[in-house]
Amino acid sequence: MMPAMTCLIRLLRCTLPVLLVLPVAASAAGAPLVPALPEAEKRILDGINRLRRGASLQLVARNAQLDAAAQGFADFMARTDQYGHRADGRQPVQRTQAQGYAHCMVAENIAFLFNSAGVRTAEMAADFVKGWRDSPPHHANLMNPALTETGVGIARSAKSGRYYAVQLFARPQALRIRFEIANRGSATVRYTLDERVFELQPRMTLTHEQCGASTVLALQLPDQATPVRIEPGDGERWRVEQAGGRWRLAKG
Repeated sequence: MMPAMTCLIRLLRCTLPVLLVLPVAASAAGAPLVPALPEAEKRILDGINRLRRGASLQLVARNAQLDAAAQGFADFMARTDQYGHRADGRQPVQRTQAQGYAHCMVAENIAFLFNSAGVRTAEMAADFVKGWRDSPPHHANLMNPALTETGVGIARSAKSGRYYAVQLFARPQALRIRFEIANRGSATVRYTLDERVFELQPRMTLTHEQCGASTVLALQLPDQATPVRIEPGDGERWRVEQAGGRWRLAKG
């Protein structure tokens, strides 16, 4: 008899961050405008959440560890005038881990702006939000329904006068979904999970870890024309079996 096989499939999504540079029109002549950076950060968060609310998405909550990671990276870029997601030799995930944040998913948006006459707080925040909103890759980050927490940081370069902004989006490890599916039947079955196709041989069990907001599994049973669709929950166990000559997908 063939021994049962157990496999672990880790599906930890990662959103690829991209770059954005925001030009700002010159302000009127006079004393340079000095924005209040903490207020600008709050306005950025409010602006992002207005976009998410308009799309009926869950609002992102500010997280102190993500704030620290975002601010630390903004400070680095302002101090060195090096710009890019790996400017400090690390990836966004590594910067969040360094702050003790346990993640399932991490995405990062960055940008900088410059105006020799300075910029108003509200205008700064609006320009950053608009730039990210109008850039498809950045827009995908800020509108990702699976991302639930955020951190924002802004810093000014004393050398160039640029304002560097960093916004991190994340989903904590605590929200991961882990489930099993086993084949107790006599034939191999195939199923699709988040656009990936898996083959489940007889007496095989696969364990999945998902970090998305929702997980849809579509399984094709040998005697049915239409796939069976389920949304597995954390800790659930599913099995494919034959009962009374018919195939079925059962929970438990």
